[in-house]
Amino acid sequence: MRKVIIYLLFILIPVINNARATEAVPAGIANEDIYATVSLSETGLSRDIFDLAIKGLKKLDSDGKLNNPNIVTIVDYSQSSNKKRLYVIDIKNKKLLFNTFVAHGRNTGEEYAKSFSNDEGSYKSSLGFYITEHPVIGSHTGFSLQIDGVEKGFNDHAVQRAIIIHAAEYVTQNFINKYGRLGRSYGCPSLPPEMNKPIIDAIKGGTCLFLYNPNKEYLSNSALLN
Repeated sequence: MRKVIIYLLFILIPVINNARATEAVPAGIANEDIYATVSLSETGLSRDIFDLAIKGLKKLDSDGKLNNPNIVTIVDYSQSSNKKRLYVIDIKNKKLLFNTFVAHGRNTGEEYAKSFSNDEGSYKSSLGFYITEHPVIGSHTGFSLQIDGVEKGFNDHAVQRAIIIHAAEYVTQNFINKYGRLGRSYGCPSLPPEMNKPIIDAIKGGTCLFLYNPNKEYLSNSALLN
């Protein structure tokens, strides 16, 4: 009998160990690991916002909407426009690729972004998740990136509003030094001129872009976060 028990244990132990080895890492732990490895807390991005971005990214990826789920761009519109509140993160390689200034819409607020809209002509920023598309050359904006808002009621008018990523001379430290805050766009997440092309080249072609603010209406009704 003893020999039988030992024999059964000899067979089962490798099976048990193998089962443990193939268990999926809980999403929260995986996210925390990336957040800590990239040292995002030192850049001013909170873990809660990062986790929301990853949650939406995973949903978009599971729905087959992302060509490249390894890159996520987060714009934290809860921060002052005087802060470097745009983050481009390489999830696969656990690297912070870019951290720089980004503008909000002129009717969204002055130093801080406070009011948001999906309406054409509002000159306001629109919250939520977007999917990056292909670069274009605008007559006024130059080298730019088209982005498609995928959250109905919050940013799905982005294309008809011509909301794009582009360079702007008012998104610089010199502008902040002169006026006390960044300049503002017509609703586009505008970038510093020297950062525009490198960032567009890194995030173009079907990556996830998340524009965040602790707006109760958005957080309560976003289909990707609830």
